[in-house]
Amino acid sequence: MSSTISTQQPADPYKEKNLDNPPLSEKVTDLVDFVDKHKFCMMTTRDQSTGLLVSRCMALAAREPADATAGLDMLFHSNAESGKTSDLEGDAHVNLAFVTPAGEWASVSGLASVESDREVVRRHYSPGLKAWIGDLGDGTHDGGPDDPRIVVIRVKTQTAQYAVSRKGVVGSSVEFAKAMAKGDAPAVNKLRQISEEEVQQWRQGQS
Repeated sequence: MSSTISTQQPADPYKEKNLDNPPLSEKVTDLVDFVDKHKFCMMTTRDQSTGLLVSRCMALAAREPADATAGLDMLFHSNAESGKTSDLEGDAHVNLAFVTPAGEWASVSGLASVESDREVVRRHYSPGLKAWIGDLGDGTHDGGPDDPRIVVIRVKTQTAQYAVSRKGVVGSSVEFAKAMAKGDAPAVNKLRQISEEEVQQWRQGQS
């Protein structure tokens, strides 16, 4: 907190107005509903050669455990020869950042592992992967479910925070306009946090 702020008002009025802490089941199910609906995210890894953070657009392939309504393992397809799989060999920590044009967002931090098990790959395989992987014409590297280049990156969620709209796009716009007229922070989102302890509690309840 800044040492130059002497007012009794909260230094971060947006967070104060929007922070929401419902039961854990609601926080988790709303998070995974948001992730399932929007699917595309930026996956941030640490470049193995430079140590710098880099992000790439990824599409969610599935969540597991499959029999849970809110499984927190997030799965993505990848080319085993790509830079991100090399990055994960040096540092398994990743961040997944989802965002919508309306300003809703989710940030998920976790540990990633690269899985080459063909059963896992086949279970979540999509024909659209051929366009990204390509066919090398050797009868093996054809972009199909048995192409050894196709692997699954599994991200095990450690913590998450997200913001979803309280009133929809129109309602949020009205609330924002009212707040600006008053010089106040608008209460437009449900700003939620899921701690590492809460993630462990949820996993134990799902097992």
